Amino acid sequence: MKKICYWSPHISHVATIKNVINSAISIKKFAKKETNVKILDVVGEWMEFKEILDFNNIELLRLSNLRLTKFLPITGFVKSRFIYFLIFFLKISQLKNILKKEKPDFLIIHLITVVPLFLLIFFKFQTKFILRISGLPKYTIFRKFLWKIISNKIFSVTCPSEQTKNDLIKLKIFPKEKLKILYDPILNINKISEQIKEKNKYNDKIYFINIGRLTRQKNQILLIKAFSQLLKKKKDLNLYIAGDGEEKMNLERYIQSNSLEKNIFLLGHVENVYPIIRDSLALISSSLWEDPGATMIETAYCNKIVISSNCPNGPEEFLKNGKGGFLFKNNDALDLENKINDFLNEIEGAKFKRTVILKKNSKMYSLFRHYLELNKILFQKI
Repeated sequence: MKKICYWSPHISHVATIKNVINSAISIKKFAKKETNVKILDVVGEWMEFKEILDFNNIELLRLSNLRLTKFLPITGFVKSRFIYFLIFFLKISQLKNILKKEKPDFLIIHLITVVPLFLLIFFKFQTKFILRISGLPKYTIFRKFLWKIISNKIFSVTCPSEQTKNDLIKLKIFPKEKLKILYDPILNINKISEQIKEKNKYNDKIYFINIGRLTRQKNQILLIKAFSQLLKKKKDLNLYIAGDGEEKMNLERYIQSNSLEKNIFLLGHVENVYPIIRDSLALISSSLWEDPGATMIETAYCNKIVISSNCPNGPEEFLKNGKGGFLFKNNDALDLENKINDFLNEIEGAKFKRTVILKKNSKMYSLFRHYLELNKILFQKI
């Protein structure tokens, strides 16, 4: 029986959480041979997901009794870095002991990767380490140095997009044959089919939708500025922004100071976004960087068009350079406004062709496709 562990300590609600859960579920659901799948619970961060993990027969393996649950989520640069250092110094020996005791066949590494990678420098394990690159990595001097040291010891490095893989090839840190493309397991088809049927309490308006954490990365302030210009000529349009985050007060302040409350709405966290996507005109992604992002994939699967920045490292690839959606220049409010107008003026037949392209692309991100590609990586010979 194969044993697979996931290392993904998190201190805020990030998309990686869903990807780790879905990846683990895909193995339990589709593996032909019995496989033991465990998620390492580092500071109690996985306890709120215990019910869904138990339902799918995925174990939580606790590193210790240290619990920071009541302090989560933790945001802000200083606070988050303090927790990262805390996890490094308190958990590195515990992770070492777990690996020696449990002897999993694979350790799939997502977040706060310095802990397991640091162990890989100084110790030998029976376990094969797989580094999962998420989002757009910052190629800092320290990160490149750490990657270079472990490049020959790491079993595989998975990339969320072709562009990210090409970037890593150019850096010449990891052996090329160890770099693999592995799309995130975003689409749980059965779950989406049920949730999309639910009632949408926001469908009394004609609206565009933006979904994501309210952060600098997601760049909703640019979207609001572009939309405010659009409203000068198209007063019946509306914008719903679903999500929470540290930029919420700044966005609220801008909306209020520019008298946009009748057309632009911050919905906060929405548990089920599929009915909102279903009844929208299109999704607008204003991110400064993305990989390409879960909501983009989900929107495409729901037969809706995506308007996105051409930011690194995934939207252009997913939208087929604009054939499957609309791309605007990254961080350019005027170009975003123009692309929204292009969308509104495009004939329905052309829009339908775009949705067909996007629907096809989205299926690459299903749990089953993720499992097939992950299975190839797990049992490759290097």
